[in-house]
Amino acid sequence: MTSVFSSTLLLTLLLAIGLVFFLRAASKDRTTVVDVYSPLPPLEVLNGISFWLEERGWKRDGGDADRQVLRFNGSVTSSAFLAALLALIGAFGAGSLGLVLRQLFPSLGWWPLFLAFIGGPAAGMIYQRKSSRIEDLELRLMSVDNNEGSKIRLRAHRDELIAMEKELAKSLQLASDGSLLSSPI
Repeated sequence: MTSVFSSTLLLTLLLAIGLVFFLRAASKDRTTVVDVYSPLPPLEVLNGISFWLEERGWKRDGGDADRQVLRFNGSVTSSAFLAALLALIGAFGAGSLGLVLRQLFPSLGWWPLFLAFIGGPAAGMIYQRKSSRIEDLELRLMSVDNNEGSKIRLRAHRDELIAMEKELAKSLQLASDGSLLSSPI
């Protein structure tokens, strides 16, 4: 095995490892807990958030009156564009690995190039299967005094909490510590 081909093989394998870690990161659970505050009465804030969630397709999934918790769930689908892009990247990567194997082991013939037909669809299917799931959202009323306003603890996917904070901040006068909008991750 010459050093040129072995270094190319090493780089191709590193790219494959990068694709695997990207697939894991794209389907990672990003559930976050954040406390939001509002000077409005708790019932008004909970109704406003519930209405907004139901408009976005979330379904009420019960709750616990003793703990003052409301639960919602909704299905999250994978991005068709990202699945196609990952399938394309996987096909090119597997095809590149096939070319390197063909150069290293000429006795295999052109059979290693068929890795492209396996790697491409596999990357897209893995992403679609892992990223399509049922997400949960939980609202917990932390303060019940109408004079003090409302303090609510939200547990949901980070992107949903960011959308909620951006869209409901003015109408319900929601405020949090701002960590969701300032953090890059």
